[in-house]
Amino acid sequence: MDTQTPSRPDTDAPATSQPVDTRRHSAIVPIREIGARYRAQITDHLVHLDERDRYLRFGFAAEDRQIRLYVDKLDFERDRVFGIFNRKLELIAMAHLAYPADMLKVGFAEFGVSVARHARGRGYGSRLFERAAIHAVNDGVKTLYIHALTENAAMLRIARKAGAKVQSAGGESEAHLQLPEASFKTRVGELLADQVGQVDYWLKSEAVMARELLATAQEVREAVREGRHKSGS
Repeated sequence: MDTQTPSRPDTDAPATSQPVDTRRHSAIVPIREIGARYRAQITDHLVHLDERDRYLRFGFAAEDRQIRLYVDKLDFERDRVFGIFNRKLELIAMAHLAYPADMLKVGFAEFGVSVARHARGRGYGSRLFERAAIHAVNDGVKTLYIHALTENAAMLRIARKAGAKVQSAGGESEAHLQLPEASFKTRVGELLADQVGQVDYWLKSEAVMARELLATAQEVREAVREGRHKSGS
C-alpha cells in the first residue's frame, strides 16, 4: 500500500543532493487539491482502510475515532491535501503535505499518502508524491520528509524512485528528499496540474448529475406506467 507513518524529522539528518524530477509523468492522473469541505470524504476514505493499512498509514492500527480526530485536526489553511476521485466522485487516494511549525522553520515539509485497496497498482501513490513535491518546490520548501515503517516497502519505493536518501533504524525508516529551486517550469506545471484536476472533477460531477437525473426520470416513468396499469385494471 502507498502509505506512510507521520512523525517528526531529525533536522540534522543529511538530505540527498539529487533533486526530485518534477517532469516525470508517464500518464496523466487528474489530482485535485481539496479543502475543509471534503472532511467527510477524507474520513470515509480512511475508515475504509483495513487494520493492516491503518497500521502502515499511521504507525498503529488506528481506530475509527482516532481517524476522525486526525481528520478534524487537519489544518487546510496551513497544510495541503490532494485527492484522486473515481467517476462516482469517491475519494480513492489522497496525500497530506504537512507543514508543522517545528519542521517548516528548517525548510522541511512532511508527506503522507493512502490509496484504497481496489485502486492500487496504478501508480497513484507516486503521482500524488510528484504532485505534492511540485507544490512544495513552488512553496519554497527545501526538503521533503517521509517517515515510514521499514516494512512499508511501497512507500519507501516511492521515496527511493524520487531520489530520496533513506535511512533505516530498527522498524522505522526516514527519507529526505532535497528539492530544487522553484522555476517558471515548476510554476506552470503546477498551474496546469490544478487545471486538469479541476476540469476532471467538474466533468465527473456533471456525469454523476446526469446519471442521477436519468435514474429519477426512469423512476418517474415506471411510476406513471404502474399508475396507468392500476387505473385500467
